[in-house]
Amino acid sequence: MSSLTPKNLEHFRKCLEDRLAEITAGENDRRKEAAPLELDQGRVGRLSRMDAMQQQEMSRAASRRIEVERQRIEAALDRLRSDEYGYCIICGDDIAAGRLRFDPSVPTCITCAQEAEAR
Repeated sequence: MSSLTPKNLEHFRKCLEDRLAEITAGENDRRKEAAPLELDQGRVGRLSRMDAMQQQEMSRAASRRIEVERQRIEAALDRLRSDEYGYCIICGDDIAAGRLRFDPSVPTCITCAQEAEAR
């Protein structure tokens, strides 16, 4: 059993669900920002088009990062439902509560995260 209290688990569940709701609420705006550009040279100068293309690519990159975050949150919620939350998915040890407070979707303990980063 995880060292997390039921109160901690409920707090982390709420944080995860709230962030997931924020992500879902912003989806339409991100889709509009990543929509294909109209490249009418008569209406828009070359530098303006390049700026618009750069903004579009930045929006796509942000969307990819948000999708990864969504997947991490959904995986953490699945671990909560199956009573596996708070345990490292690599070694099975407890994940420190402070680490979970910083990022409730984190799937690994600090030791495994550092080892993975060193590779």
